[in-house]
Amino acid sequence: MYDHKTFTGQVASMARAGTGFMHSLLHRPALDPLTLGRIGSLEVRLAATKKEIKKAQRLRYTVFCEEMSAIPDLLSRMKRRDIDAFDAICDHLLVIDHAETKPKIVGTYRLLRQDVADRYGGFYTASEFDIGPLLAAHPGKRFLELGRSCVARDYRDKRTVELLWHGIWAYVKRYHIDVMFGCASFEGTDPQALALPLSFLHYNARAEGHWQASALPERSIAMDLIRPETINSKLALQSLPPLIKGYLRVGAKIGDGAVIDYQFGTTDVLVILPVSAIHPRYIDHYGEDATRYAA
Repeated sequence: MYDHKTFTGQVASMARAGTGFMHSLLHRPALDPLTLGRIGSLEVRLAATKKEIKKAQRLRYTVFCEEMSAIPDLLSRMKRRDIDAFDAICDHLLVIDHAETKPKIVGTYRLLRQDVADRYGGFYTASEFDIGPLLAAHPGKRFLELGRSCVARDYRDKRTVELLWHGIWAYVKRYHIDVMFGCASFEGTDPQALALPLSFLHYNARAEGHWQASALPERSIAMDLIRPETINSKLALQSLPPLIKGYLRVGAKIGDGAVIDYQFGTTDVLVILPVSAIHPRYIDHYGEDATRYAA
């Protein structure tokens, strides 16, 4: 999901875990470079080396800090890579273009499974949203956090997005994931300027019952900023970021309350997508066993 964040509150707790914890992060074994799919010269797979992860971080820096309004911390600015503590424990989904002699990473998503998060300090999303009750309400389900999504400027087309979605679906099937979730962002930090789409999401796409989750009280911004009878649904849908609109089409719901991230210049909402809620046409499109773009 399009959260493009720098890890904040949990860094301190991770550091307090001691040098053994940090050593374990720095010495994670390389992932199996499983090819999840192909379209022409484009391949989607997991990062297999630290070098590939660094290239994904460099792409994130280009998109978030140079093209958009994110303010990098000192380390990120010095290395010109978007870096946080979660990078060491996440899987990194990559779209790679093999059209030229030197393959180029042109898209990325960061994936964090619940079993890994439980071992290493929790999910990034917990720094903005109170997801504890959501996790506790589904003790038998496997959660997957999506984040740090971005695509290089020249590759923002259907093929790249299709491969990213295909890669996520293949990953979900591989690890028997039951629920996907994460922060999704609007550009800008003025809620009034986003009143129409935020209110539309509040009234039309809010998660209910045991799928509810709310922004942390100290960070929560109301989303019901205009009266429901005054909402122009067509204009509201047009004003949604493409990724949020895409998640709604698939079957996702939105948490209660938004969060302003001044460092990244965004207003964030929580997206919750149970696999069981995914519209059948999307499963048919990518294949029950993620075979549509299988290599």
